[in-house]
Parts: sequence; C-alpha cells; structure tokens
Amino acid sequence: MAPEVHSLAQTPITSHAFSADRSQLAVSLNSNDAQIFSRQGSDWVCTETLSEHDKLITAIDWAPNTNRIVTSSQDRNAYVWQEQPDPETGKLVWKPTLVLLRINRAATDVRWSPKEDKFAVASGARAIAICSFDPENNWWVSKLLKKPIRSTVLSVDWHPNNVLLAAGSADMKARVFSAYIKEVDERPAPTVWGSKLPFNTVCGEYTSPAGGWVHTVGFSPSGDVLAFASHDSSISIVYPGGPVVHNIRMPSLPLVSLAWTSEGTIIAAGHDCRPLVFSGSEAGWQKAGTLDDVNAPKSPEARSFGSNASVGRLKTSAFATFRDADSRGQSSVGGSASPTADTKLLTIHQNTITSVRPYEYDANGVAKVSTSGVDGMLVIWDVNAVTA
Repeated sequence: MAPEVHSLAQTPITSHAFSADRSQLAVSLNSNDAQIFSRQGSDWVCTETLSEHDKLITAIDWAPNTNRIVTSSQDRNAYVWQEQPDPETGKLVWKPTLVLLRINRAATDVRWSPKEDKFAVASGARAIAICSFDPENNWWVSKLLKKPIRSTVLSVDWHPNNVLLAAGSADMKARVFSAYIKEVDERPAPTVWGSKLPFNTVCGEYTSPAGGWVHTVGFSPSGDVLAFASHDSSISIVYPGGPVVHNIRMPSLPLVSLAWTSEGTIIAAGHDCRPLVFSGSEAGWQKAGTLDDVNAPKSPEARSFGSNASVGRLKTSAFATFRDADSRGQSSVGGSASPTADTKLLTIHQNTITSVRPYEYDANGVAKVSTSGVDGMLVIWDVNAVTA
C-alpha cells in the first residue's frame, strides 16, 4: 500500500500528535503557536490556533482518553489545553491551564503517562518535571527528577505501568527513572526494572556506543525492553535482565525519533529522511529494511532518473551531470535538465524527519505510523510495507 502523503505547510513541523479518532491533528509549525488541523475529505484544514507560549513550541502530546493536549516550549512553560464551552457563544474552544514547571531552561519534550494523570516534561535545566494536577488551585504542579542528569534531556517515554520513565539526554546516556508520586500512583507491581521504586530511583543507565547525544528513547509495548538512538548513527536495544545490549551501527545519518510497532519491531527515522525498520529479539537485532522504497517513482523529477540515481542520500549534481551526458546525451549545463532534479531527494520526505508516532493499531500491534518532518510534510506509512 502506498504511503499517504500530506503537505501541511512550507515550514518545518517540530512535533505532531493525533486525537484519539485521528480526525484532528495538533502540530507545531516551528513557531510559538500550536495549530489544530481537522480532516476534511483527503485534506487537512487548520481550524484552530492555540496561542499562549511566547517562544517556539518544542513538543505536543494529545491524551486520547481525556482529550487533553499538552504543549511544551522554549519559554520554560507547559500548558494543558482542554475543550470547554465558551460562555458567550457556547461553542467548544481550547482553554489553557497553567503548569508550574519550576525549570530555568527550555522545555524540550513532553509526554502524557499511559493513565493520563501525569505528564513528563524534559528540559535543558538538567531535570525532568513530573507534573500532576492539583485540584485545589486548579493548576498542574511538578516534582523534578534531577540526579544524575548532567546535560539537557532530549526525549522522554513512559513505561506502560505509569510509573517508570525513560529519558535520553545530551550527556550521552539513556536512563530509566522511577516517577512514582505517592498521591497519584498506586504501588506498582515488580518489573524487570526493579521492585522498590521511590521517586528518582535510577533503574538503569546505558551509554551511547560511541558517545553521541541520545536523541530518542522508547519502551517496547510490554515495557520490558528499552530502545534508544543516538547521534553517533546508532540504535541500541536494552534487555535489562542481563543486561543484554544490542547496538546497531549504521553508515547513514543519525536517527532522531523511534516508535515500537510490536515486541520485536522498531521504526525509527531522522536525518536520513526515511523510516528504517529494525527487527529482532533478545538473541540479536538487525536492520530489516525501510518503509520508503526509493526505487518507486515519487515525482516527475525522481522518476526521470530511474532507480540507480542515489549516491548516498542526495544525488550529487556532478555525478548526475556526467551520467546523463553519458547515458542520454543530456547536458544540464544548457538548462535542458530540470533545475530541481539534482536537489530533489529520492525519498518521500525531502528533509529530516522530526517525529515518528503510532497511527493505527490492529491485533498484532501498530499497523500504521505517522511521520512529520522539516519539509512540512506528514506521511502515514503501512508498517508491513518493508523493502530491503
């Protein structure tokens, strides 16, 4: 099945999140505002703008059951948005609730917990704010996870038990913390990560293989396995029992976002502009292929260059010029070849993919994933359409 491609904007998409029924989409278009798009036929139309932040919004997450949106920003704030009837018109509008983050640097990532009673905000203040609701004052209050983080936290992900939290940071480490809050959480059952879990317990700490920033972390659907990708173009899969750590080093550019689709499959993407598929088990992991078949023609420019056009990620213009002169007698010097041909990537995304999120589920796990990128595109992929 061919991927669904939507061009949402001419500006980069920093982050995206879908509503529970996938009829609405919240995105940050590299600005201070979050836009809500509604699906109308095959198009996405911007229907609302959430304006409260005064600096760039870095991350968005949409809680499917409680229908709340949380946004984090470089202005050191986060807001929780809820749909409420407008007192004058009676129409439903998104209203923000203040979050007391207590951080003195930018917020970099945000994620709702599985039960949607807490969320975690990563920050440049070498801390992660775990926020829960205080009904007395009608705001969200935070407790900070600090030790032993030595640099900016770049990504967070919750364990299915609502207590453990994985975090990847620029100090080259991926860690698993306990984010247990006595007033909110019930006592968690023992897991492979540990049984005694007071707040700020470090349940695991793993270093990136060649010392790269850890861009993204993710727990497997069961929560028993952790994956993280770092700036040294590697992805690591951790089984804490041993611990067994499988590192996959790649000749391509670094990955910046990942999503588990089943207990043995991960889809990750980043600066290489295409989603890669990794599969394996505790015995070993390997790259299984990609969801973006570069041999399938995407556009007139890409089609005209046939299947062997890529040299690395970009077709270098000098290589293309000589090959066209040789095989077709074409000379791009005289302007006969398309001027965009030597800058057009053969992948669907034309720039870095900034986030990968699960989109649709079936009996086996995730059936489709969505990706958004610096090229302003949103693409929905079938996870089974893997090409080597």
